[in-house]
Amino acid sequence: MPLTPLDIDQKVFSKAFRGYSEDEVNEFLEQVKKDFETLIREKKELEAQLKSTTERVGHFTTIESTLQKSIVVAQEAAEEVRRNSQKEAKLIVKEAEKNADRILNESLTKARKIALEIEELKKQSKVFRNRFKMLVEAQLELINTDDWDHLMETDVDTTSLERITADEV
Repeated sequence: MPLTPLDIDQKVFSKAFRGYSEDEVNEFLEQVKKDFETLIREKKELEAQLKSTTERVGHFTTIESTLQKSIVVAQEAAEEVRRNSQKEAKLIVKEAEKNADRILNESLTKARKIALEIEELKKQSKVFRNRFKMLVEAQLELINTDDWDHLMETDVDTTSLERITADEV
């Protein structure tokens, strides 16, 4: 059992012949008692500090553990977001490629259709040009015939026509 200040205070020594001076022993015991009380008080304070520090260390250990778990969760979430972003980016690229192919195919189809229409219009314009040329040439031939000269040389008697017209009326 540990020694207490009260044990020191109540300790009684037996008296012997030529023993120690009772006053010196009592003074010494009083000093030991005070030092012992101081040591006990300091020990209790240190134990209280140790308990408080241990509790704080426990609290900080809990916080550290929570933070580590949070970091792991955040890293996993970031990795998941990264994977999802990559998947989404691949889907967007695929969709864009499909749209680009579709637009390209539609453009090629329209270009072919327009090229065919241009060829058809060229053919039609050649046909029109040839027909128009033939018409103009035919009209020129009519104008260049001798019939026009003969027509201009013929004299018509308008007086006789006037009489016929007056008689008919």
